[in-house]
Amino acid sequence: MEFNIKSGHPEKQRTACIVIGIYEPRRLSETAKQLDEVSIGHLSSILRRGDLEGKIGQTLLLHNVPGTLSDRILLVGCGRERELGDTQYRKIIAEAIRTLHETGSMEAVCYLTELNVKGRDTAWKIRHAIETAQATLYSFDQLKTKKEATRRPLRKIVLSITSRRELTLAEQASREAQAVSSGVRLAKDLANLPSNICTPSYLAEQAKGLCQLHEKLTCKILTEVQLEKQGFNTLMSVAKGSEEPPRLIILEYRGGKKNENPIVLVGKGVTFDSGGISLKPAMDMDEMKFDMCGAASVLGSFSTLAELQLPLNVVGLIPAVENLPSGKASKPGDVITSLSGQTVEILNTDAEGRLILCDVLTYVERYKPEVVIDIATLTGACVIALGKHAHGLFSNHNPLTNDLLNAGKVSGDRAWELPLWEDYQEQLDSRFADMANVGGKEAGSITAACFLARFTKKYHWAHLDIAGTAWLTAKKKKGATGRPVPLLTQYLIERSHEKSPVSPTAMPDDSNLDELSELD
Repeated sequence: MEFNIKSGHPEKQRTACIVIGIYEPRRLSETAKQLDEVSIGHLSSILRRGDLEGKIGQTLLLHNVPGTLSDRILLVGCGRERELGDTQYRKIIAEAIRTLHETGSMEAVCYLTELNVKGRDTAWKIRHAIETAQATLYSFDQLKTKKEATRRPLRKIVLSITSRRELTLAEQASREAQAVSSGVRLAKDLANLPSNICTPSYLAEQAKGLCQLHEKLTCKILTEVQLEKQGFNTLMSVAKGSEEPPRLIILEYRGGKKNENPIVLVGKGVTFDSGGISLKPAMDMDEMKFDMCGAASVLGSFSTLAELQLPLNVVGLIPAVENLPSGKASKPGDVITSLSGQTVEILNTDAEGRLILCDVLTYVERYKPEVVIDIATLTGACVIALGKHAHGLFSNHNPLTNDLLNAGKVSGDRAWELPLWEDYQEQLDSRFADMANVGGKEAGSITAACFLARFTKKYHWAHLDIAGTAWLTAKKKKGATGRPVPLLTQYLIERSHEKSPVSPTAMPDDSNLDELSELD
């Protein structure tokens, strides 16, 4: 869809539709007041009749309003003006876009970006309007033989600003929003594919294809033989139950200074997780195709990063495997020597995410990273703790924690910090190895992060557990969310604006799932 930024009087806009806000109870926004004046009270008379109260989610489409050049005017309920915050604003935009798309307005001029959102400037409102619009119109129908086509779909939106002095910042916000939306769409598309299509090898090919679009991006793939030879034993212990060969995808983006230490993103890429020998219940197991959403978010973030040409050096590492039961699969009680040399007793083969991550988190050391962030649909325990709204965040470095939390607030893709105290480490004690891969039912997300922390002591690191946020489960809305691409890209954008080096650190999370909608 095409987006433009413009300032101008609403009554002078010659377009298919003008979009304006109405506050509760039946109060005109500033733009609505202008149109009411030129239409000799047409809007206020409609509101007095009770056609629209102004509650969030309400819309009313008007035709041939006197004194205007637009074919239609869409009134959108905005709730109470003093309560208009981030969440309400995105709901208002989504409802407006949905109505425009369904009512044949192929283009529109939207004045909702002039609403007063608490603590937010014009650039923020422009960016979130575009990202929300793209998310609202997203659909995944690649595999359907009969596609539902909208007869007159929405194709162009002009977003209004109050003054031309805001144009430069608004256009930059638009550019960033469209790049982020593109990255989110890529992550969604990959994650929504079934596992018989989106295999480890398929992910590797998609990474190569992404690099062909951007000259600053390069890609290297480590195959099964190379992984085995280099000692990725815990990763291989997960992969060996499947006929699909594992891959380690290595992406490099060089936009910063030659000798500048890179930011490293590590994404869990389990393209299907049956649980292995510790087999999951049959109900909703189809959703385990989403266990590669961490990998998808890294690819989506690299797409945005390259499109925006950020002046950073960034490395992406994606361990891609399938976790299936077979005669070759790892068994509970097996002891594996990791790439770090530490030994791991596998007590639950469904806690596989931490096993593929721990080898990669050791491999990361060769890059001398500025900071490492891993992203994984790691634990059912995190779903229980935080639901679908916030990612679980663990870190060994407070500045990195703060940077990620702040990036989440700005992007609307929020995280919540959970503790990584030494007290939890003893739950990973094993009689037969240096550690067990699960720590019992209590604090499953935390003990999973504690496990990963044992492999990240040489650098600043953060772990995002996205088990509850990476996809939606409701039947009509079922599908990937593309998160945390907005958070990660906001973090990278903010880092690109800094002139002095930052010291970040965070931690990985995986968990003992048992009765908790297991994911790992």
